Amino acid sequence: MELVKEMGEKRVVVDKAYLYEEDKPLTVCKTSLFYTGDGFAAYDCHGDIIFRVDSYGPDTRDNDEFVLMDVTGNCLLTVKRKRPTLHQRWEGFLGERSDGQKPIFSVRRSSIIGRCTMEVEVYDETGEEYTIDGDFSQRSCLIYDTKKRTVAEIKRKVDASTNVMLGRDVFTLEIKPGFDGAFAMGLVLVLDQINGDDPVEIGDEQVHPFVEDI
Repeated sequence: MELVKEMGEKRVVVDKAYLYEEDKPLTVCKTSLFYTGDGFAAYDCHGDIIFRVDSYGPDTRDNDEFVLMDVTGNCLLTVKRKRPTLHQRWEGFLGERSDGQKPIFSVRRSSIIGRCTMEVEVYDETGEEYTIDGDFSQRSCLIYDTKKRTVAEIKRKVDASTNVMLGRDVFTLEIKPGFDGAFAMGLVLVLDQINGDDPVEIGDEQVHPFVEDI
C-alpha cells in the first residue's frame, strides 16, 4: 500500500501545528488500566507529552464525550457519540464543543454486525474520506485515504532494548508526513470506544513509557 510522502498534500483537519515533514511515531499510553477509554497520554521520541486525554473513571459526567488536549491543557478536539445510531457514529468538534456547534468529521462502522472497517468523513470543502482497517483491540490498524495511501498506522510497541512486545496499554501511533496528528489521535479515541479491548491476555506487560523506550 502506497504511503503519503508529499507535503504538498497536507491534510489539516484540527491543527496545522501537528503536521510533520517526516514519519512521526508517538507512543500512546493508557493513563488508567481499569476502564476502557479512561485517559491517554501520547509521547514523542524524546519522552515529551504531545497529547493527553483526561478522564475520571466510570462515573464521568458524559462517557459519550471526550476532549483531546495538548500538553498545556488547551482543548484541541472533542469527540462525541451521536445518538441514536446503528453504526456507532461518532462526531468530532473543533476545540471544546458547545451547543449548536457543527462537527468537522464523523466516524462510523461500515456494518452494524461483526468486525468491519470504519468510515471517516471530513466535513470541509475537500470532503476527504478515509478508511480504518484492522483490529484496534489488538492494536493493529491502518488508516488510508481514497487512493489507498496509508496516512497513519496503529501497531503494537516493541521494547527496543529487549525486543519484547509490550502490553496493549502501550502502543505506537505512526503519523505519515502531511497528515494531521491531532486528527489521528482523535480517531484513536473513537476506535477505543467503538472497539474497546478484549480481555488482557496473560503475559502482557503493562508498562508506562520511559524516554529510552519511546
